[in-house]
Amino acid sequence: MPAPPPDARSFRSELIDVRPTGDDGVVLRVRPTIELPALRAARFFMLRRDDELSPAIPRPFSVYRVREDGSIEFLIKVMGRGTRALAESVPGTTLVTVGPLGNGWPVLGGDAEPLVMIGGGIGSVPFYMAIEQALAGMEGAPPVAAPDITFVYGAAHAGLLYDIEVFERLGVRVIAATDDGSRGFHGNVVQALEAEWSNGRLPERVRVLTCGPDPMMEAVARVARDRDLPCWLSLETYMGCGVGICNGCAVRTAPGGPFGDWPIAKCCVDGPVFPAAALALD
Repeated sequence: MPAPPPDARSFRSELIDVRPTGDDGVVLRVRPTIELPALRAARFFMLRRDDELSPAIPRPFSVYRVREDGSIEFLIKVMGRGTRALAESVPGTTLVTVGPLGNGWPVLGGDAEPLVMIGGGIGSVPFYMAIEQALAGMEGAPPVAAPDITFVYGAAHAGLLYDIEVFERLGVRVIAATDDGSRGFHGNVVQALEAEWSNGRLPERVRVLTCGPDPMMEAVARVARDRDLPCWLSLETYMGCGVGICNGCAVRTAPGGPFGDWPIAKCCVDGPVFPAAALALD
């Protein structure tokens, strides 16, 4: 049975700062009380306040940014009691923290096809570090040139394109897509992606990474499959424990895929990043 990663720990963190972003998002900046290993983008932590204002079960949040001073940022959409408690915290609040958990994006070196990263709403979170790491080179892989990275960021409207200006400052191509046309391309991310190919702004061969609502990721995976492109998904599956015990984040695997005859994978320990070919997508 898959086990939690060996570098995972349960510890306390101190909240440094909370800043709003978009219509309903916040960025939490926290200082861990222990020294953490280098983190690959798309790994996550379980977080909750260390008081009765948070639910007893922590919530999973992907790492957004790691600062030079070792502090960690989490970009959170305020949706319910747990996220509201975190968003309303003040500097100095103690957070119960478990992690780092899960498996991140594959090594993103510059010795292969250009990268297309596709985020939907709060699904943008695991891409900031992915872009940083690709530009810098990681784990011995050569850096990816900024023109070879395209970030397609979609949402229902401009107010849900969280921190898009922060992504634009990274120097890569950022394409906004909104359903109502309030910013960037008028349409969804798949339509924006097809428009890029149709207009000759993307090469035919690219590597695709996506995170966002399930229907969006399924549509992106279908495009990648039809074009025979390598594709990875970072799932946003609900989790109870984050360490493989509760089975609350089970996902169906593809027959004959990387998991063989095993029909179920656990998002928290087998993922959250999976090759699209590994999953049975509806």
